Amino acid sequence: MADVRLVGVKKAFGAVEVLKGVDLEIADGEFVVFVGPSGCGKSTLLRTIAGLEDVSGGQVSIGGRVVNDLSPSDRGIAMVFQSYALYPHMTAYENMAFGLKLAKTDKVDIDRRVRAAAEALSITDYLDRKPKAMSGGQRQRVAIGRAIVREPEVFLFDEPLSNLDAALRVKMRYEFARLHAELKTTMIYVTHDQVEAMTLADRIVVLNGGRIEQVGAPMELYQRPANLFVAGFIGSPRMNMLATEIVTASSTGATVRTKAGETLSLAVDAASASPGDAVTLGVRPEHLTRSPSDPTSDGGALTAEVLFAETLGAVTMVHLRHAAAEDTVTVQWAGEIAARSGDSLRLNVAADQAHLFDSAGRAFARL
Repeated sequence: MADVRLVGVKKAFGAVEVLKGVDLEIADGEFVVFVGPSGCGKSTLLRTIAGLEDVSGGQVSIGGRVVNDLSPSDRGIAMVFQSYALYPHMTAYENMAFGLKLAKTDKVDIDRRVRAAAEALSITDYLDRKPKAMSGGQRQRVAIGRAIVREPEVFLFDEPLSNLDAALRVKMRYEFARLHAELKTTMIYVTHDQVEAMTLADRIVVLNGGRIEQVGAPMELYQRPANLFVAGFIGSPRMNMLATEIVTASSTGATVRTKAGETLSLAVDAASASPGDAVTLGVRPEHLTRSPSDPTSDGGALTAEVLFAETLGAVTMVHLRHAAAEDTVTVQWAGEIAARSGDSLRLNVAADQAHLFDSAGRAFARL
């Protein structure tokens, strides 16, 4: 096993700079997930670690060795791609053993490694099957097994579940978590699916425009996003954003006013703000509650018009219109809620659950 360290890593394709100085330390045995929108540089960053892309600047270290000039085969890594890339004329066993045969590994050692990997992945019964006789999930396990038999120091996964259907992705997420717990090897995983990131990662790296926006444990990013980008990207449904202005501000709290004239009290350290400053209020769908006609002192109330409601069984998602919202306001409530298009609802914003961001998108610290 090995740690991975990136210092000022840059990557440019001609005049286009894709990675703009990435600094990151990944501990030995850690499961780290790279997330971000399409084109943010997450797959390029993974490929620079693998050695499939040369860095334009900076340093990549694996297990204490600088690997900038080493080939992928000499870096102690194994990579699993979005495509299974299995040889169709070979059985699962032969696919998993092929790389070891090319490396002239002893036959007994090959058999030991392949069967151990197959057992870890629960595919021992499929070793004699060719890819066409296996399901998508079984093929992906064979592709992972092909990486495991190399006994690498670091596993790299590039959107390995994106070709699977929704139900199988859920099952395979569990398999990845179980595999990491069993192997205890450093794993770096790229995905555009934040649910995968939240459920698998020890830490999440949020990328945007070739730069790291925030690194942290899943719930740290969810509960204390560093800026508007992270707040909007992490969480499903996404955080509600409303344009507001500062009425009062101090290190012990802030009062803001919406375009509709509603005043809300928030538990944030707003010592750097001044009355009249334009700020953005962020509140997650599950933190908006129905308010009585006379709002209490827990933060205040918003009035919004129901557009439509989605009854999903365990929860109901209600989508509303509010003058200060950049998009629709979404609330998530348990059970079935009676809400019809055109209804007016008053929503409480709990002072200790709200987020506030300055005009540059930076988060004020929550108290």
